[in-house]
Amino acid sequence: MQSIISEISRLSSSQYYGRVAAIQGLLVEIGGIQTQLSIGSRVNILARGGGYVRCEAVGFKNDRTLLMPFGALEGIGIGCKAEVAEQEPVIRPDVSWLGRVVNAMGEPIDGGPPLKQGKISIPYRNTPPPAHTRQRVAGKIDLGVRSLNSFVSCCRGQRMGIFAGSGVGKSVLFSMLARNTEADVNVIGLIGERGREVQEFIEDDLGEEGLKRSVVVVATSDESALMRRQAAYLTLALAEYFRDLENDVLCLMDSVTRFAMAQRDIGLSGGEPPASKGYTPTVFSELPKLLERAGPGAGKGTITGLFTVLVEGDDHNEPIADAVRGILDGHIVMERQIAERGRYPAVNVLKSISRTMPGCNTAEENQIISKARKYLSIYDDMAEMIRLGAYRPGTDPAVDEAMHFYPLIEKFMTQNKQEKTSLADCYQQLADILSTEPEMAAV
Repeated sequence: MQSIISEISRLSSSQYYGRVAAIQGLLVEIGGIQTQLSIGSRVNILARGGGYVRCEAVGFKNDRTLLMPFGALEGIGIGCKAEVAEQEPVIRPDVSWLGRVVNAMGEPIDGGPPLKQGKISIPYRNTPPPAHTRQRVAGKIDLGVRSLNSFVSCCRGQRMGIFAGSGVGKSVLFSMLARNTEADVNVIGLIGERGREVQEFIEDDLGEEGLKRSVVVVATSDESALMRRQAAYLTLALAEYFRDLENDVLCLMDSVTRFAMAQRDIGLSGGEPPASKGYTPTVFSELPKLLERAGPGAGKGTITGLFTVLVEGDDHNEPIADAVRGILDGHIVMERQIAERGRYPAVNVLKSISRTMPGCNTAEENQIISKARKYLSIYDDMAEMIRLGAYRPGTDPAVDEAMHFYPLIEKFMTQNKQEKTSLADCYQQLADILSTEPEMAAV
């Protein structure tokens, strides 16, 4: 009943409309209804050949409203009628959406039947729970990937970033996480993805079993900036819906960088000045609003967020990567040099960190990880001398130990995308490796 009352209250007793006054690029200016609109309001422009184009208000200039379209502007010209749509766009998800693929509007694109509409309305641009009402992160979540389960353990309700350049294998790691996780529900957002890779990801990487407990939101790279941005908002809205049903939700988004690019395009079209490397100020204000929606809720449900970040030119300090790293609870760094030598997933565990891991691990587990990290760090410092043959075995016992354990740990972290290793097995395998006795060379 409360839901019905809420829907009735959203209905307007009057219909307001204006006219298209100017079109410049993807920016449409309309006049006559600026007092009825605010930033984020929806407007439907009636095309001359029939149908309409959905638009969103992104700014105001003099006595006109600036709109950006969700689709192509074919059939739109000066004088076309522009009707005010709903003031606050919402989505009404349902549990039956599991196993389905939807677009940024929440419409099915998998060829299946229409989606059942739920009773609860959730705004696309929802606000996160108040900080003082949120539960604390607690209990590790099994991701099925050895390098992450052991060296960068993730807790339920934690938010992590996967930072990588193009072609380093983050999409493959992404698919491993989606298929191997022990979370109750997966909500997967493919933001600005290549169109040909969507079906490959769903059929080959996610698979039938993974899709059964997942909802996939898709906005391909050829869609408008508004659609790509809204797909990110919808991904979090769906995750919040399943979290409020007291599920442990794994929210996977590929990628936050393309969300930022979409917001940049919207900001520049609305007249915002470019700030850092062309990114507008609203990009850096929208990022925390989006990412803070993941995390533990006020009840038992959690949203564990894993967000990929495409670092331009392998520069891990570029503006978006730097901003996201400061918001999230840890970062997973993937490097091209590791991928080039054939070790996948190409995770650099020395540069990766989980801020909640030490508190979630037992003292024995922390000791195992610290010992393994020490050997990797020592070898990394001496790697150039060892490759050149400048280091003489037996000179330093610590380096000799690192030379013994390094290839064993590297083999442990190498994993086929079809493999899955549980949390307990990860620590046990690493403990078994570290328990072997290295042969000490004589000086």
